[in-house]
Amino acid sequence: MSKSSSISGFYKLSPRDRLALVKDFADLSDEECAVLQNTGALSLEAADRMIENVVGAVPIPLGIGVNFLINNRDYLIPMATEEPSVVAAASYAAKMVRDGGGFHTSSTPPVMIGQIQVVDVADAETAKLRVLEAKAQILQKANEQDPVLASVGGGAKDLSAKMIQTSQGTMLIVELDVDCRDAMGANAVNTMAEAIAPLIEQLTGGRVYLRIISNLATKRLAKAWCTVPKESVGGEEVVDGIVNASAFAVADPYRAATHNKGALNGIIAVVLATGNDHRAIEAGAHAYAALKGQYTSISTWEKNADGDLTGSIELPMAVGLIGGAVRTHPTAKVAVKILGVKTANEFAEVLAAVGLAQNLGALRALASEGIQRGHMSLHARNVAIAAGASGKLIDVVAERMIKERKIRVDRAKELLAELSK
Repeated sequence: MSKSSSISGFYKLSPRDRLALVKDFADLSDEECAVLQNTGALSLEAADRMIENVVGAVPIPLGIGVNFLINNRDYLIPMATEEPSVVAAASYAAKMVRDGGGFHTSSTPPVMIGQIQVVDVADAETAKLRVLEAKAQILQKANEQDPVLASVGGGAKDLSAKMIQTSQGTMLIVELDVDCRDAMGANAVNTMAEAIAPLIEQLTGGRVYLRIISNLATKRLAKAWCTVPKESVGGEEVVDGIVNASAFAVADPYRAATHNKGALNGIIAVVLATGNDHRAIEAGAHAYAALKGQYTSISTWEKNADGDLTGSIELPMAVGLIGGAVRTHPTAKVAVKILGVKTANEFAEVLAAVGLAQNLGALRALASEGIQRGHMSLHARNVAIAAGASGKLIDVVAERMIKERKIRVDRAKELLAELSK
């Protein structure tokens, strides 16, 4: 008899009772169930309050990026990632940048955009003018929803409106600019957008459907830049290689996608470690890369008059230090303490520096020894473990596979069989 995934009241069960049903459905062993319930610092009860239908947790390795000097201040960077070589590459790149004086950063105020979609408007131009004329009234209504945010200098600051042409006809989009201070801001912005929707309908005579934050946070940008001495990066030939790789990414979307992924490897690792919304950051970064009509690189590398390497990166950075998992996940709280940032803006600037470092680490590897050398060394260890190696055998099997250039599970099993004889 086939098993059904239609389980009435599943959400009402305890995590352990849910897992019992999953165990039966998927024929899990007791050992496999124990793996799911090994939640580390995050208790099963805490996890159950964070999301729905919890049965366990997935621990991810947490490493520390070192050597980071940002605006003349030293930082240790907590990074949660499953990908080999990310932490090592960021740390090595930060060391090279340190030789040139470290990273320098800047950021804009932490302003997020809330969008209110208005349809069925008889005269969109007149409706737009009415909305803009009532700006003070609308902003007041928005700020009434979060007086605490307004009291610390944040809150709704501005309002704009635009007409867009869609497959469903002309739509009026009202955009609310909200200074979120040290929060990421989704809850505050969405609450304000919901609150002003009836007033927008009254003013326009139209119908409001969507009222939600935009993850393309073009008014909340973070930028980092650096100079790397040519001697530190490996010589002028390596500098030229990195500059050419950068030009490739600027011009070609297929290369830009992987180029930007390299920068985001570092950024997302820190965002994940601190309990922030890594999906929002990634969506914003890629949308920003395509904002001018063609997807391109979020970073640029050039050679200066002295032959040294200079680099910069700019992208939306909607992160917070209050609210959400940042305050509820025990590991995230410790990660924020390790990072030592005091404001969301400082956090955003550190993330931009980490992204630039990660990008540099990847480009240097590509321009010199190739990306596979360091990456495959760590990957080979994972393959050896997957094949059943333990203890000292992990390194022995990994080294043999690297030497043979055959990093596969089947080969690892063959080597284990040979060694056991």
